[in-house]
Amino acid sequence: MPTTRAAARAVLRLGAVALAGSLLAACGSGTSGTASDGAGGKVTLTVDLFGSFGYKEAGLYAEYEKLHPNVTIKQSDTQDEADYWKSLQTRLAGGGGLADVQGIEVGRIASVTQQQAERFEDLRKYGADSLKDRFAEAKWAAAAGKNGEVLALGTDVGPEALCYRTDLFAKAGLPTDRAELAKRWSTWDGYLDLGRQYKAKAPGKSAWIDSVGSLYSIMIGQEKERYYDASGALIWETNPPLKAAWNASVEASRDGLSAKLDQWSPQWNQAFAAGSFATIPCPAWMLGYIKGQAGETGKGKWDVAPLPGGAGNWGGAYLAVPRAAKHKKEAYELVKWLTAPEQQAKVFTAQGNFPSATAAIAEVAGTTDPYFNGAPIGKIFGEAAKAAPVQVLGVHDQNISQQITNALSEVERKGLAPDKAWENAKKGVANTLG
Repeated sequence: MPTTRAAARAVLRLGAVALAGSLLAACGSGTSGTASDGAGGKVTLTVDLFGSFGYKEAGLYAEYEKLHPNVTIKQSDTQDEADYWKSLQTRLAGGGGLADVQGIEVGRIASVTQQQAERFEDLRKYGADSLKDRFAEAKWAAAAGKNGEVLALGTDVGPEALCYRTDLFAKAGLPTDRAELAKRWSTWDGYLDLGRQYKAKAPGKSAWIDSVGSLYSIMIGQEKERYYDASGALIWETNPPLKAAWNASVEASRDGLSAKLDQWSPQWNQAFAAGSFATIPCPAWMLGYIKGQAGETGKGKWDVAPLPGGAGNWGGAYLAVPRAAKHKKEAYELVKWLTAPEQQAKVFTAQGNFPSATAAIAEVAGTTDPYFNGAPIGKIFGEAAKAAPVQVLGVHDQNISQQITNALSEVERKGLAPDKAWENAKKGVANTLG
């Protein structure tokens, strides 16, 4: 995810993907267990997540509690993954306040495997190595430690598409058919050209896209190598695809195509229902976020079409068990169940978070979504997932991405010169890397 999900994911992630609470909930509600633990063999499992993993929405906690009457599950959420990660790092360092299950955005998983393996359970001790065939190879491998430890199990991935408002398109005189639009915006140049046409006849004060930061994120998600190369060397400053995504985002800002909204801000959340933008880059986990923010009044106004420029991935997430968790074995059993193909398929049907379990991907291939005009989301996101590159993940992926999107926000919201904003991004990354 949802990041990242996120984001979505992320979470979305990635990640998904973002129906959430507050940073206070993540900091304060992550304590493991309650006073009732142990009475009659009853266990309270705490789950601390960012964004919208979809477990509540799909009824999975209630189902698990029915199957395991001795277990009660309490979830806490943080809307912004960056806030969540900062809080998690503080608690990991101190060893206290950790939940039994912690969500990890895909952009952070390399930090877990390469720098923090000693702070998380090796799930092999509970039999997790037998689950390898459940997952796509890349999803499984990304959560493996240096010595083969299984440090987390995969939830969703973030195959990309574009979500758009059919009512706003119609008012601006643009086509609304998803197949025709896929042809019109088969390239990013085509997408920006269509945005200029929209701007000329835009209804009300609506913009073409929510923010240029989201445009950057979706474009860079189409690349195998983004911030690091396969050898682990930093390449972001000179990586041609990254600069192409930066330049396209700057162009969109210069042409006035953006609503200038910071993602995950209250203003951004309100804009979904208000119709403040006509399109939004849309990894699978974003579907649930749109439903949550636009509500019932948005039903039938949104649709989904394939992404310009080819397939990509933005976000996705994992579930891990900290070494300091109170109920490690029981936490693993919950993680194992939540990430099983059957449960991943239920989450996709209810929330849109796309499965990382191969059996679940096949199961949801025919899924349509009435909220999004009956869009064939199983087909659109399934094809994107199959074609998306296996991305090189680095320790500071998420931090570098955040500095770049911060710089783009300075361009679109403060009018800062792009060259100056790029220098600010470089300084920010240097400070992050220490």
